[in-house]
Amino acid sequence: MDPILLGKGITDDIPVTLQPKFGNRHGLVAGATGTGKTVTLMTLAEGFSRMGVPVFMADVKGDVAGLAAAGDGSERVMQRAKDIGIADYAPGANPVIFWDLYGKLGHPVRTTVSEMGPTLLSRILELNDTQSGVLDIVFKLADDRGLLLLDLEDLRALLGLVAAERKDISTSYGLVSTQSVGAIQRALLRLEQEGGEMFFGEPALELADLMRTNTDGRGVIGILAADQLILKPRLYSSFLLWLLSELFETLPEVGDLDKPKLVFVFDEAHLLFDDAPPALQQRIEQVVRLIRSKGVGVYFCSQFPDDVPDNILGQLGNRVQHALRAFTPRDQKAVKTAAETFVPNPKLDVAQAISKLGTGEALVSTLQDKGIPSPVQQTLVSPPRCRMGAINDTERQQVRNSSPVGGKYDTRVDRESAAEMLAKRAETAAQAANAPAAKTEQDDPDAGGFGQTVKDAVFGTKRRQGMIETMAKQTTRTIGTKLGNQIVRGILGSIFGGRR
Repeated sequence: MDPILLGKGITDDIPVTLQPKFGNRHGLVAGATGTGKTVTLMTLAEGFSRMGVPVFMADVKGDVAGLAAAGDGSERVMQRAKDIGIADYAPGANPVIFWDLYGKLGHPVRTTVSEMGPTLLSRILELNDTQSGVLDIVFKLADDRGLLLLDLEDLRALLGLVAAERKDISTSYGLVSTQSVGAIQRALLRLEQEGGEMFFGEPALELADLMRTNTDGRGVIGILAADQLILKPRLYSSFLLWLLSELFETLPEVGDLDKPKLVFVFDEAHLLFDDAPPALQQRIEQVVRLIRSKGVGVYFCSQFPDDVPDNILGQLGNRVQHALRAFTPRDQKAVKTAAETFVPNPKLDVAQAISKLGTGEALVSTLQDKGIPSPVQQTLVSPPRCRMGAINDTERQQVRNSSPVGGKYDTRVDRESAAEMLAKRAETAAQAANAPAAKTEQDDPDAGGFGQTVKDAVFGTKRRQGMIETMAKQTTRTIGTKLGNQIVRGILGSIFGGRR
């Protein structure tokens, strides 16, 4: 299998290549803005695609979409190909599938809330440790009660349930405060206003659709439209990390293959590590270390090499370093760091060369026989065969219309989940509460209403006497009083009459 031709080494006048069997040993493409990083990524993507390896990459500026269209074959490009020694160079398009979290510039990318998990969701929502703990309880409660968490509506309904049963849940699962629940609800509202609710739902993305090959054997390049997504860095980085974690957990162990099963390009890599807690950085390091044996190569792209932590930087065997301008102390430190990470070449002063590289030039070191890094070469980077620039809306729509997955993801599905189940339970409980009480055989048929009131007034109750009883007692008292008066009058009359 032919290697990927990255360019021509000026230092030793040799072709600079990347061996397919070392494509899963990860890599780094770094350099200042406007030095040619995107063109290098496109050359890498084309090379892997031609050997039948699917590629997934983000399009931050909109120019990566040019992979779907053939290049213009300009005189400048043809001359560069001739100088490098590419005998079969000819403009051509690549098999591409466009993806978009918002569903505008590509097929919608969705996952369920359950698949995302509480850890990454907490990062997207920017929750503190206490609020993250409450979110863990919410997910555990959903599992215990058999409630499906598919979209943000389900999560919001479950948060309402937690707030309503806060005391009982606190006893069983741990303390839940109304303040924490309210903070999570506000974070969900903010995410919805930013359009993040479109990311959660069904049909969820199947990883097999990212690992397609075309009918001619070329690997399909999946391009994620990220020009708007990059404005929400936490959502962008968390999505790519979730995708990488899903690949790690789903794919089987395959060891070292002749070529990778998938190449994953992580553009603007510094966003992945900015403000990441130690636990999350440890998770990233674990995935990068172990996903190699799953046949996946991860390529980070950033401006500075030190944007990637040292423990991860050491795992990146293939290096492409474009120009860095040493204008600031940060730039000077980055130049020094980059120079120290390369295998030295006696013919080249790396620290000086980094600052003097022109556009389309880079310092390159790749793994060669037995996995040994090659000495660094100042390299003329090969031009891609595709268009080096954006495509128009008509061209994008043509690619979408011919996509093999359009009918699978373009229509959203909303099946019964936690929100619907909890709404039904609440409706059932309300109907039961409003239903009239059932009569028993012991109940008086005339009981209740006006009749009962009249009955109680006439005949009385156990605690209150009725009209009949009252009248009888009054009559008795009246008769007794009259008789007593007569007797008294008779006695007194006899006494006083006798005296007369």
